[in-house]
Amino acid sequence: MAPILDFFSWSGKDSQKGTPVIVKMENPNYSIVEIDSPDTAFRPVEKNRGKNAKQVTWVLLLKANRAVGCVAWLATILWALLGTIQRRLIFRQGVGLASEKLGKGKLLLNIIKAFLATSLVFLTFEVVAYLKGWHYFENPNLYIPNSSDFQGFFHMIYVSWLAFRVDYIAPSIQGLSTFCVVLFLIQSLDRLVLCLGCLYIKWKKIKPRIDGDPFKSDDLEGSNENFPMVLVQVPMCNEREVYELSISAVCQLDWPKDQLLIQILDDSDDEDIQQLIKSEVSKWSQRGINIIYRHRLVRTGYKAGNLKSAMSCGYVKDYEFVAIFDADFQPTPDFLKHTVPYFKDNPDLGLVQARWAFVNKDENLLTRLQNINLCFHFEVEQQVNGVFLNFFGFNGTAGVWRIKALEESGGWLERTTVEDMDIAVRAHLHGWKFIFLNDVKVLCEVPESFEAYRKQQHRWHSGPMQLFRLCLPTIITSKIPTWKKANLILLFFLLRKLILPFYSFTLFCIILPLTMFIPEAELPMWVVCYVPVLMTLLNILPAPQSIPFVAPYLLFENTMSVTKFNAMVSGLFQFSSSYEWVVTKKAGRSSESDLLAAAESDMKALYNSQMMRGSSDSELSEMSQLKEQEKPIPAPVKKMNKIYRKELALAFLLLTASVRSLLSAHGVHFYFLLFQGVTFLLVGLDLIGEQMS
Repeated sequence: MAPILDFFSWSGKDSQKGTPVIVKMENPNYSIVEIDSPDTAFRPVEKNRGKNAKQVTWVLLLKANRAVGCVAWLATILWALLGTIQRRLIFRQGVGLASEKLGKGKLLLNIIKAFLATSLVFLTFEVVAYLKGWHYFENPNLYIPNSSDFQGFFHMIYVSWLAFRVDYIAPSIQGLSTFCVVLFLIQSLDRLVLCLGCLYIKWKKIKPRIDGDPFKSDDLEGSNENFPMVLVQVPMCNEREVYELSISAVCQLDWPKDQLLIQILDDSDDEDIQQLIKSEVSKWSQRGINIIYRHRLVRTGYKAGNLKSAMSCGYVKDYEFVAIFDADFQPTPDFLKHTVPYFKDNPDLGLVQARWAFVNKDENLLTRLQNINLCFHFEVEQQVNGVFLNFFGFNGTAGVWRIKALEESGGWLERTTVEDMDIAVRAHLHGWKFIFLNDVKVLCEVPESFEAYRKQQHRWHSGPMQLFRLCLPTIITSKIPTWKKANLILLFFLLRKLILPFYSFTLFCIILPLTMFIPEAELPMWVVCYVPVLMTLLNILPAPQSIPFVAPYLLFENTMSVTKFNAMVSGLFQFSSSYEWVVTKKAGRSSESDLLAAAESDMKALYNSQMMRGSSDSELSEMSQLKEQEKPIPAPVKKMNKIYRKELALAFLLLTASVRSLLSAHGVHFYFLLFQGVTFLLVGLDLIGEQMS
C-alpha cells in the first residue's frame, strides 16, 4: 500500500485550513454531510449514524441473495450425491466391489451387518412406541410398567424388551464404553504431552546443530578426505510413473563422485519397465555418475529382501553410510551435506531422519487430510521423540544410516512388512541414537486415491502389531534401562499402535450408535464433542493452513478407524493378509523446480533443432513422422471406482442411529451421527479422493 502523505500537517500548526462547506441535497433519501476541513471526508464514519430505508432494503436483499446462493449450492451438492448413489450403488455403473482380503474383512463385515439389522429392528420398535405415546425412554429414571398397565400384545413385548435392556444389555455396554473412554483419555493425554513438548522445543529453539564446517580441509588443493564414502539406495518395483524423477534426483546429489555410489534396486516384474529403468541408469552412467542397476528375479522379502540383497555386495564394506530413498522421493542436491555431517564426532549416532514434504498435498480432499496427519507425525511425534528420547520409528526412506549400526542390529530382516520399524527397534535395543531433522525436507507423494491409501494404511497398522509379537521377548530381556522398555512397550506399541485404532473404532463406530437404542448407557457430551474437537485442533496445529478442514478431518479419521482396526487385528493374530505387500500407486507428480528444469531442457532441445543446417525441411518432417509412428499410442485407462461394503454398512448403521436420536431430542448426537454417516457413505462410494477444483 502506498504511504499516506498528510500535506496539511507539515506546517506543524494546530489550526485547520480551508473554508467550512455545507452540502445539502434536495433528495430526502440522502443524508446531510457537513465538511469542516479537507480531512473531514476521510475520517471514519460514525457507527451510530442512522441508515435510511433504501440502504436497509439493499442490505437485506444482498443477504437474501447470499442465503439463496448457499441453499442452491447445498442443493446442487445433495442432488449430485444422490445421483452418484444411484449410479454407483443401485445401477453399479463404472464401479466394482473392493476386495475383502484385508484381514478377516468378511467376518467384520458380517458383524457390522448384524448390528445394522438389529438397529433397524430396534428403530422399528422405538418408532411404533413413540407413535403410540410410550415415551418411557424420555424419563431420567426408566419406568417399567406393571402387567396391569399393558395395552396389548405389542406393548407387552416392548415392555419386556425394556426390562431386558436395563438388566442385561445396558450394564455390558456401559462397562465397555467406560473402558474405551478411559483409553480415549489416556491417548488424549499422550497427545497433549507431545504437543507441549513440541511447543517447548519451539520456545527454546532446540534442534540438532553442527559444530564448525565439517567439510573444511587444510589441503589447499581441496581434497575429499572430509567427505565419507556414502552409498545411496533406491529400491523400486514397477514404478513406471516415478522412476525417472527419483533417479534424476539422486544423480544430482552434491557429493564427490569418487565418494558416492548409487544403487538402483529394481524388483520390477514388467520387462518394459525394467528396460526403461536400465536405459535411465545407462544415461546417467554415461554422464560420469557412479550408478549401478540391480535386478532380482524373485521378489522374496519385498523391500527388506531387496535391501538385504544389495547390502550383501562385496563393495559395500568400503562405504560408511547408506542413504535410502523410495522411488517417489526427490532429495535436493544438498541433502547429504545437511545430514551426513551430524555423524562426525558422534560415534553413537546410528540414524539421521529427514522430514517429508508433499508435491500433491493440495490435489484433492484426501491428500489434504493426509497432509494434516503426516505434518503432526513429523512436526510433533518424530521431533519430540528425537529430542527427548533419541529414538523414533524410521520412516523407511529419506534417512541416512551408519552401516555399522545396521550390521550390529542384525541387518534387514524379512519377517514383517514394516522393515523400517523393525530395524529401528533393534538398533535402539543395541544402544544406537537417532536424530530427526525437521528443517531438512524431501519431496514425495501421498496416495491420491482411497484404494491406494487404504492399502497403505493396512500395511502401516498390521505390521507394527506383527512386529510387537516378535519383539516383545527381546525387549523384555534387553539390557536397556527399564524406562526405555516401558516406553517401547506401553507408548510406542500398545498406546499408539494398538489402543488408538481399537478405541476409535469401538467407541465412535459401535458404542455411540448403540447408545441411541440403549439410552441407559449414553455417552456424555464431552466424550462425543469437546475432547475430540480439542484433540483435532491439536493435530492441525502443525499445519495451520488446514484449519478449515477441522470437521472433515475429524470425521474422516473416525471413518479410517475401520481399516486401521481391521489391520491391527490382522497383525496381532498374524492373519495371512498381514504378510501382504502392495506397492502404493503413484501419480508421478513433479515439484515446481523440476517443471522449470524440464521446460528449460525442452527449450534447449528446440534451439538445437533449429541450429541443424544439414537437413532439409522435408527430411526433418519425414523423420518426425517416422518417430511418431514408432511411438505406441497408450490406450486410455478409465478409472474404476470401488464400493467398500464395510464403510457402507457402517454408514447405514450411523444414519439409522441418527434417526433414533431424533426421538430422544439429542441434538449434538444427531448431527454427529448424521455427518459421520454421510462421511462413511462418501468413503464407501469412493468419493473421498475425487478431484477438487
